[in-house]
Amino acid sequence: MSALPEVPSSERPDLHLVRGSAPSLLWYLTEPTRAVVDLGQFAATRSLLRAAPSGDGHTVLVLPGLGAADGSTGLLRKFLTGLGYTVRGWGLGRNIGPSVGVVDGMRALLREVGAERPVSLVGWSLGGIFARELAREHPGLVRQVITLGSPYAMTDLRQTRVNPVYRLLARFYRAGADMPPPEHTRPPFPVPATSVYSKSDGIVAWQTCIEEPAACRENVAVASSHLGYGYNPTVWWVIADRLAQREGRWRPFTPPPGMARMFPAA
Repeated sequence: MSALPEVPSSERPDLHLVRGSAPSLLWYLTEPTRAVVDLGQFAATRSLLRAAPSGDGHTVLVLPGLGAADGSTGLLRKFLTGLGYTVRGWGLGRNIGPSVGVVDGMRALLREVGAERPVSLVGWSLGGIFARELAREHPGLVRQVITLGSPYAMTDLRQTRVNPVYRLLARFYRAGADMPPPEHTRPPFPVPATSVYSKSDGIVAWQTCIEEPAACRENVAVASSHLGYGYNPTVWWVIADRLAQREGRWRPFTPPPGMARMFPAA
């Protein structure tokens, strides 16, 4: 997890769309209210999730976002366990960013749970950035990565509303672990990846949560707040659908006919 090098703006595709810009103040201030709405939608539509495809028992490791702990992903992990997966939280307490304990702890955890069979990684926000870095370091241990509003393509910390919090915690971080190198400067991602994002995300610029679609790489748009990704029924469906794919037989996500209207156009 390296420091962010300076890259000329002329070499950053579409950077003019997001450079120095966080989501609008309106989206940011309404995040808590909209997260409650996401939770309400989950309660109202959870019957749809009974039709979600079941799993094959492989291990799924779920990583929380900045400032959150395993409690924030509890409902999601319970849902995935019910589908037949072996589900693990990260067990590292509150996610304060790339501290020595967090970075070393995640690496040790991946080596432990992926020793016998590759695991799937699901990461919410900063947890998704961690998941992608783990997959880059140990692709043989990772089956696929699913990120939820994770700004892994961020080139400037001003593209997020949590920049002040991140900087406040920076004194705890591993040296050189400020941010990964810009996504477009790196080799192709080594495992199948699904980036779930929302254009109404009030915490991070949605453009920083996606990459150019390619073989085994996709972006899936949902209607969700940033704080609501872990409770949004459409997000849960995407995760269940992606995890249910047979190993080595990845295909792009297609909403089921009865739910197509729940997924906004990209």
